[in-house]
Amino acid sequence: MLYINVHKMMRISENIVNKNHTIASASKKMVEHLLSMEENEKKYFVLKKTDYLDNFFSAQNEFEKNLKDILQIEAMGAKTSQNWNQLYDQYLLKALLPNDLSRIEQSNDLWISESDINSWLDAISSARLDNENEMEQANTELNRRGILTVQTGLAGLGISILVGLFGGMMLSHSMIRPMGELLKGIRSISRDRPIDPIKINSSDELGELASSFNEMAMRLKEEQRMRSDFISMLSHEIRTPLTSIRESINLINEGIMGDVNERQKRFLEIAGFEMGRVSELLNRIMQVSYLESGALEIQTESIQVSEFVNICINQMRPSLEGKDISIEVNIDPNLSNTMGDPKFIQQVFVNLIGNAIKFSPSNSAVRVAATFHQNRNFLQFTVADSGPGIPEDEQPFIFNKYYRAKGVRGHMDGAGLGLSIARHIIEAHGGNIWVISEMGKGTAFYFTLPIFPQYQ
Repeated sequence: MLYINVHKMMRISENIVNKNHTIASASKKMVEHLLSMEENEKKYFVLKKTDYLDNFFSAQNEFEKNLKDILQIEAMGAKTSQNWNQLYDQYLLKALLPNDLSRIEQSNDLWISESDINSWLDAISSARLDNENEMEQANTELNRRGILTVQTGLAGLGISILVGLFGGMMLSHSMIRPMGELLKGIRSISRDRPIDPIKINSSDELGELASSFNEMAMRLKEEQRMRSDFISMLSHEIRTPLTSIRESINLINEGIMGDVNERQKRFLEIAGFEMGRVSELLNRIMQVSYLESGALEIQTESIQVSEFVNICINQMRPSLEGKDISIEVNIDPNLSNTMGDPKFIQQVFVNLIGNAIKFSPSNSAVRVAATFHQNRNFLQFTVADSGPGIPEDEQPFIFNKYYRAKGVRGHMDGAGLGLSIARHIIEAHGGNIWVISEMGKGTAFYFTLPIFPQYQ
């Protein structure tokens, strides 16, 4: 069983390295080439320089090459997202050839419309999300196999002790310690923690597995760093023009640029509202990058629980009344003060209560509770709803950044950042956060905070 599990873990690791990483890398390049195609065709229409035409075809060829590399993975027997085949079919219908030059130069319309570009970008994003979910599931399977392998090794250790103490000590040294290191590494991936290389000095299957794991960890870490840098750069680059656009809308709406009729004013208000949503999304993305960098500065102080919880609830009153949802508060009157930064802890409460409101049906209730934790040095807080619940197989991933449950991706707004931010904040305070959910019966989020030293 140990041999089978080790080989299974090696196959899973190799599949992540050879398949999932290739798809992640190629899809990232495809997005860059698509944006380059769009940029160069617009520049060509404005400046009529053939250099931009050449750049367009160069980007198109690179886009096609990366797309074929992904399709080649499926041709070799590996299963990939159907979005890639659909994207390839759509691309063949719209692709331009160099011999179309005369038609292109005479056309006053875009060669590939913005709607097509956006549709392809959406298809790539969806396929990348499927690929990331597959990687998460593969890491979970690695974790399960690792646990099973450790259990098998322990059983073998017990039998070996009966044969001789020396044999047991050798087996413990050669099997249990390396598998424990491997298990720690696997858990760091499956729980979205920093990935450190594992050290196993052997040339057998465990050594090969460790080498494959370290290679995978290095690539995942680099991919994560590049993605974080890209998102951070993009957020900063968008913020300045976004501010200019928002101020321009406000100036027009206030009539500074001339009279605005009611119909124009209504559309300007809609545009202003959508700009606010984009700004909020950028702020959340930048906050996640800020939290991941470890630069969170917490100003801890004593917090009186009952008063603080009521302040957080009052902040959410408009949302509660908008959906006709009541709130039930149950706070132990004997609670000690907790320790934390009120600004950050309030953000956690607002995120959790906001999610509870979002997923609760009308005329239901959201429950907020506070009590002593089993460890009397901590207080435990609860925010529960009566919503549809979270599938058990998705619960390990909901605190990962950008993760959104399959059941809400199509009809609810969000970027999958709120719970990730809440986890970073609670863990920075020395607490823990977790979820208990049952389909059809609702979801309850729990988190702990340390008791203020004066009350311990």
